[in-house]
Amino acid sequence: QVQLVESGGGFVQAGGSLRLSCAASGRTFSSYAMGWFRQAPGKEREFVAGISRSGGGTYYADDVKGRFTISRDYAANTVYLQMDNLKPEDTAVYYCAADPKVGTIVSGPRGMDYWGKGTLVTVSS
Repeated sequence: QVQLVESGGGFVQAGGSLRLSCAASGRTFSSYAMGWFRQAPGKEREFVAGISRSGGGTYYADDVKGRFTISRDYAANTVYLQMDNLKPEDTAVYYCAADPKVGTIVSGPRGMDYWGKGTLVTVSS
């Protein structure tokens, strides 16, 4: 089994920044593509960003391109989501996920092998 634990969420004003972390343990971290999803109150969970097993491919939802950056640190078994120029509409619970193929992650929240429990990001105007 793979355990994923998110951290770094909190309160921030519009235009500010946060960096989310997802620490993985259990199976080999490098065997999985990793992704970030979010779910706002009353809305469906949606894809935010994904990174391939090798780290060579990164993918983003259109509404976060240019503002968010996903990366991974193999030595630390950790994936990050750097969020800059945050907007109130970014407010959501952010979830880390793992799957063998990044294409599955980009396609949406269904079919993920593993999920973290989420971390709340609140952006005020």
